[in-house]
Amino acid sequence: MAPAADLLIPHPPSHATAAARYCRRAHTTAEAREVTLAAAGSVGAAGVAGVGYLSIQSDNDRQLVFTSMPEAMREVERLAAASVHTQALKSGTDWNWAEVLEHCAQSIEFSLHGFPAPRSALFQNTLGSAAFHFFALRGRMSHNLAEPIPGAPALKGSAANASAMLARLRTAAQHFENHTGPLYPHFAYGALSKAQYEQAHAMHLANHLSAFDVKA
Repeated sequence: MAPAADLLIPHPPSHATAAARYCRRAHTTAEAREVTLAAAGSVGAAGVAGVGYLSIQSDNDRQLVFTSMPEAMREVERLAAASVHTQALKSGTDWNWAEVLEHCAQSIEFSLHGFPAPRSALFQNTLGSAAFHFFALRGRMSHNLAEPIPGAPALKGSAANASAMLARLRTAAQHFENHTGPLYPHFAYGALSKAQYEQAHAMHLANHLSAFDVKA
């Protein structure tokens, strides 16, 4: 649970306010019900329920903070170097190391090529945008560490292909760094600038990597 100080943010509007605006604009009863449930979760957890991006904290959370992709990738490389040794990593997540690498690679790839199942524009422009700005102001995000990206192919990472998943993440990060064209809207946060997307990816990596550490 985020500390109380994290909730004292003057901008943007509160999640409840964003939810109310969203519901007034929603075109269907189902859509309004969805965002009402999301708002209820966000008030209790300072995040956005239903998106899978909740402000939660696991028992094994190093609470890493990265401000750039290169900084995040340095920690990836540190953990990857330890992972080649049997049981060298301790984990606080249900996913194995390779699955986390694959999931993080998917997120970066989708920002370049499009997310398979984005939320509605209304959702992105209200609750999704509010969630991103909350995380950005706080400097880190928290979410369900075993929540797949909506519509993404099932994860196939395993100990046997961890090196391939590491290579995939490296490639995705490099492609993102070199990319100069438009980026696709985040499935939940909506349209982001290149700098905002880098922050989103860095925070996403930080949250997942915080659940791993090298055994003493």
